Amino acid sequence: MVIGIGIDIIEIERIKESVDRFGDKFLNKVFTQIELDYCLSKANKYQHLAARFAAKEAVAKALTDAWDKSFKWKDIEVYNEASGKPSVRLFGELNAFLGTDKSLKLTMSHSQNYVTCFAIAYSNGITNIA
Repeated sequence: MVIGIGIDIIEIERIKESVDRFGDKFLNKVFTQIELDYCLSKANKYQHLAARFAAKEAVAKALTDAWDKSFKWKDIEVYNEASGKPSVRLFGELNAFLGTDKSLKLTMSHSQNYVTCFAIAYSNGITNIA
């Protein structure tokens, strides 16, 4: 059963402007060390940072109907599986809320100027989600 869906789109330039303006304060507030290590190692680091930012927003939106508390940016971590597929880890109360009976799926896409992400939260009783 679908618990919630979320989508986000962001201009890559907005993330670059935030990094330029606030530097490490912004980066360390929003991203985990694993996310920073990955993104900052890429030639187009702002595109990768924007993708993770959009993913966190999409996940938060997917959980909005079921989750009634605030979250911290670092409670949501986006990483790539060995196949390159994006995936998400939750920490703290969000992880406890998700438990073993609920899961999240994530997909990201980007162009030269924009990044978008779609997240779906669902009960693990569903077996036909690819």
